[in-house]
Amino acid sequence: MWVKSSPTGDEVQGLRFSTAKPGTELLRRQNMLAVLGVLRLKGALSHTELSELTGLASATVTAVTVDLEKAGAIERQEQSAPSGRGRPRVLFERAAGFAYAVSVQISSDALHYALSDYRGKLIDRFSTVRDVNVAKAGPLLQDMAASLARLLGRSKLPPEAFSQLSLSSKGIVEPEVGRLVWSPVLGREEVDFSVLADAYPNCHLSLSNETLLVVQALARRQSSRSEMPPNGLVALSLGHSIGLGIARMEAGEIMTTAPNFGHMLNAPDNRLCRCGAYGCIEASAGFYGILRLAFQVPPNTIPAKFVPLVEMEKIAQSARQGNRMAQYAFRQAGLALGQGLSRVLSLAGDMPVAITGPGNRFYDLLTGGIEEGLSQSLHVRLNGQPAISLVQDEQALVFEGHVDRSLNAIDHRVTQVR
Repeated sequence: MWVKSSPTGDEVQGLRFSTAKPGTELLRRQNMLAVLGVLRLKGALSHTELSELTGLASATVTAVTVDLEKAGAIERQEQSAPSGRGRPRVLFERAAGFAYAVSVQISSDALHYALSDYRGKLIDRFSTVRDVNVAKAGPLLQDMAASLARLLGRSKLPPEAFSQLSLSSKGIVEPEVGRLVWSPVLGREEVDFSVLADAYPNCHLSLSNETLLVVQALARRQSSRSEMPPNGLVALSLGHSIGLGIARMEAGEIMTTAPNFGHMLNAPDNRLCRCGAYGCIEASAGFYGILRLAFQVPPNTIPAKFVPLVEMEKIAQSARQGNRMAQYAFRQAGLALGQGLSRVLSLAGDMPVAITGPGNRFYDLLTGGIEEGLSQSLHVRLNGQPAISLVQDEQALVFEGHVDRSLNAIDHRVTQVR
């Protein structure tokens, strides 16, 4: 994809825009996406396997694979027969070097970078430490630009090889324009990340709420095993911030949303949240809220910018050893979470809840409050408590979500030209 000839007329990247009728063109795109999707999920497949897994006729598979081979998106390989006799078996596979996707996770204390090829294989990965006391967009963008250049240098790829730059952060984002509106990292200072893609001529930028990527990855995992719940699923991320994502299947595609759960008003009290409001769920359930209550700090005290996990472990150990105030702090956190979840389920219907993030290691201390908060809802009392599971390694989920959305975006661009 990144090896281009100069486009002229109706050509782009060596491909010509289709002049087919709209209905025919839409069907062609859907068929191409189906083949690319199953190759991403299953790896190398034969013509017959592609037909069986996509439900497409053999002639349609032939036409689609010809188009995708011409575009350079897939490649064929010959596999010798086990007996060594007869015609070799032809397999189709996504072309690893066709496109490359960069993922960047912006967290409170670090930035995590990763580079993947068109098959979704991880090529390189590293992290850099953030100064939690510096909350300015300028230094952040400068550091990110330098790290992206470092990633390019380590991969020995030309700048035009980067096809998708996928960024994520906790907070409120405008994904269409790549703008971070509010975040726990930079507060109310808006950040326009579009400048980061300017150095890479073929690169498209996307910006996502971090928990949206988590639920995207969970939904992808479950759908690949045909275990996706019919009504969808909820991912609840616990940590210094509180995030929530919802995934549903619509017309065979995963559709995700990330409502502003952590900053939803939970109670009319004087617990100050990092967003500047009082009574948010995060003001009780975020790490800084638990720490504040455990040490009996006035609830309207300005929240700590960052609470190290080791400090939370100390509070949890104290609670497990019988410290009443520490136990109360975790129970109040659980209560706020349960009450918030009860509202989500009342509006969206019954769905299982997967709890992720570093805070899920304290679930034994949160569970009583969560169940109490859920049971305060008529919906839950009538329909029962939702199924709750703990999912570890949230960072891996974020990376999977980045790759999934990046490759999907590239696939859609491939199908737009012929």
